[in-house]
Amino acid sequence: MFDKEQIYSKNYGNNRIFKAEVMNILGAPVDAIVNPANSGLSHGGGLAAIISKEAGPKLDDQCDRIVEKLGRIPVTLGVPTNAYNLPYKGIIHSVGPRMGDGDEQAKLEKTITNTLLIAEKQKWYSVAFPAISTGIFGVPKQICAEAFKSAIPSYWDNNADSKVCFVLLCLTIDDFEEFYKVLSR
Repeated sequence: MFDKEQIYSKNYGNNRIFKAEVMNILGAPVDAIVNPANSGLSHGGGLAAIISKEAGPKLDDQCDRIVEKLGRIPVTLGVPTNAYNLPYKGIIHSVGPRMGDGDEQAKLEKTITNTLLIAEKQKWYSVAFPAISTGIFGVPKQICAEAFKSAIPSYWDNNADSKVCFVLLCLTIDDFEEFYKVLSR
């Protein structure tokens, strides 16, 4: 159990809440979770591999069919799938930038926004994100935190009718302090 100081929460009006918390994304109380995917939707390592393992082999089969049909998913875009063995309405596989791609913060902001647009279209009104691109893709945590700080209010400002009302950023205990410093200023 983590103490309450390891939660950041901000209300944006109209019952819209953005929260960052030390939490395993696979226990998030939301409609959908975000898988930090690569363009080929292959879940070979990191959190993507954990999500794939827990969801079961049908998830990989669905992702393979999507890539066969659409081709590789470009950075900043994503695709929804079923959640299979996970207790969610679905999974959004979002492709964030790799460190060195250039303009990583802007690309992360676009990735976050596009993910929320997918959730809206799917009628998934609560979404849990990991710290996209900070693992295997190597984007610094501060850049990711700045992207969330900018993208979340911007999404709600530009999508006044959106039914997405709860966004949860699931962080590790090691990441929380750095994200909290950015989000709370």
